[in-house]
Amino acid sequence: MSDSIDQSAVQIAKAVREKTMSATDITRAHLERIDEVNPVINAIVQDCADEAIAAAEALDARIANGEDPGPLAGVPVTIKVNVDQVGHATTNGLKLLAGAIAEEDSPVVSNLRKAGAIIVGRTNTPAFSLRWFTKNDIHGQTLNPRNQDITPGGSSGGAAAAVAAGLCAIGHGTDIAGSIRYPAFACGLHGLRPTTGRVPAYNASAPDRLIGAQLMAVSGPIARSMADLSLAFRAMIASDMRDPWHRPVPFDSGPYEKRAALTLAPDGMSISDHVSKALISAAKHLEEDGWIVEEVDCPPMRPAAEINAKLWVAEMELGVEALISQEGEQDSQFVFRQMSVDAGPIDLETVMSALQSRIGLIREWEVFLQRHPLVICPVSGELPFDQQLDVRSEADFARVFEAQMPQRALPALGLPGLAVATGYANQRPVGVQLIGGQFREDLLLQAGATLEKAGHRPGISNPFQVG
Repeated sequence: MSDSIDQSAVQIAKAVREKTMSATDITRAHLERIDEVNPVINAIVQDCADEAIAAAEALDARIANGEDPGPLAGVPVTIKVNVDQVGHATTNGLKLLAGAIAEEDSPVVSNLRKAGAIIVGRTNTPAFSLRWFTKNDIHGQTLNPRNQDITPGGSSGGAAAAVAAGLCAIGHGTDIAGSIRYPAFACGLHGLRPTTGRVPAYNASAPDRLIGAQLMAVSGPIARSMADLSLAFRAMIASDMRDPWHRPVPFDSGPYEKRAALTLAPDGMSISDHVSKALISAAKHLEEDGWIVEEVDCPPMRPAAEINAKLWVAEMELGVEALISQEGEQDSQFVFRQMSVDAGPIDLETVMSALQSRIGLIREWEVFLQRHPLVICPVSGELPFDQQLDVRSEADFARVFEAQMPQRALPALGLPGLAVATGYANQRPVGVQLIGGQFREDLLLQAGATLEKAGHRPGISNPFQVG
């Protein structure tokens, strides 16, 4: 394995800027790694090799001419296939969209390119980006490089698997119900779900999304270090006028009180002993760094998770249900049926009531976060699930859905969340979730760096070698 594969994004960008390594050599090394490992795990499902080499060579030429290569100079990144990248199909895991070739980059792709990143491939997602498992009928199934028997997460499972296996240094993901945080958790990585409106979003290849997705869906980074997450996030948040929801808030939002709330079981949910131990250990590490940590109940999560489900199902019933039938992918059909049962009947009153309740929950959370700027809580109530567990039976789906309640809640609140890898238990990754106030990603990343320094630092895995 090439030395550049082991290096962080921060190290790569520094080496490229200082001309101790070329972007072209780094890109070739990662493409060789993709050729070696990707056939085993199927994380990257759309090839970008030729354009990656061309972009790297152009970057090296700009550096030779004395031009600024950008903060992500030469860093290999991947893009999820549900986001527009010019010249590639925005499939969202669907055969129906195999011909949906993007004619322009989405804002997040544009921002990564402007920062000097090199796109080495496009990563897999479940059909409709609907599940915490990554499998579809057009691109196939993605395996977790840490352990082939467990899910790599979803819907950004391809992105997380690619980062964990060293196919890229940064993986782009999206999150409407945990789709950045859970793949990071499942693959033993760190993943940042930003505040709604923080990273500009727009897919010109499709109609604008409905109100649920506008309020809850975000793009964000998955990486092997907090420093890499920070570097990628800073690049992603550059302004783009194509997104009216975007808020150009500075990365650093100022000082904060180092007071945290430890909530082991939000709303009384069931959590495994392994998850509980990880949370308690994280709290102790923060206390050693000067944080005051109090074990208290955070504001309600379950009502926010229910709002998430209602808004998401409402959007799918109006714009996606017919496509789910047309696509004919059995797993997404089953999951949609179970989600519809959980959400209950959807009508105008249901949607308006959900939106009305949402603002009160956000208010309650923001008031709480004034006293406790950080909340330490589970990513999931259980260790990463066995592959395809959610579609084995209705009872298994209900088990998965319940364990993911903290992930489902956060998007409805519009708050940022950070999945922090903390180690392994029973041959499966484990970690914790940190939650902060709106636009306080800086606080989350600083707290995450404390945990990383005190405990576990994710590395690259050859397929199915845990650790």
